[in-house]
Amino acid sequence: MPRVLAVSDEIVQPLWTEWLHERAGDVDLVLGAGDLPFDYLEFLSNELDRPCVFVPGNHDVDLSGYARGRGMWLRDGFPARWPGPVGWVNADGQVVDAAGLRIAGLGGSIRYNDGPNQWTERQQARRAGKVARVAARRERRDGRRVDVLLTHSPPKDLGDREDPPHRGFACLHTAVERMRPRLLLHGHIHPHGQPVPDRELGKTRVVNTVGYRILDLPEHVDGNDEP
Repeated sequence: MPRVLAVSDEIVQPLWTEWLHERAGDVDLVLGAGDLPFDYLEFLSNELDRPCVFVPGNHDVDLSGYARGRGMWLRDGFPARWPGPVGWVNADGQVVDAAGLRIAGLGGSIRYNDGPNQWTERQQARRAGKVARVAARRERRDGRRVDVLLTHSPPKDLGDREDPPHRGFACLHTAVERMRPRLLLHGHIHPHGQPVPDRELGKTRVVNTVGYRILDLPEHVDGNDEP
């Protein structure tokens, strides 16, 4: 049963110290849901020495177009310096396997200005459809479905806000229906001291990870099994 440290949006100062090992030293995987300083993420990666997977938030730099090839980072086919956190895998628009779990990633927020990592509902729906198709091909091949849908923004009407920057994506409802993940982990919605209950979307548990959460996740099961 993999144990996951999930972080997003707010630095938890004790995690940036040796207390990290006391609190999260036994985790198998670290997931980032966006909008954290990259040096903070790199500290977590270096100290825990575990697989680390993230998606960017709307306050992160533009990481699109980068690919690893021929032993170096490329952007649009040319050598480039990777501006993201060292030691982390960017799962935005991808399906990745780590620590016995299959993770689908959809970063960014609803578009509200001209900043990076922002999408209209239609754009995010296209991206989600592409990820769901990749997940379906993988499931047909090896019988494993997505365990975690890692997003920055929440699904619409599931813990989002009414102000334009913090509206959730309606298309995430369809993405969950198609991929059937056990968990949807998101950030973006700061609790400001208020309790943040987990929510349910069908049989998928929706978890706000602002600050940090430690979760025990079941191993993947046969794709024909019910969640």
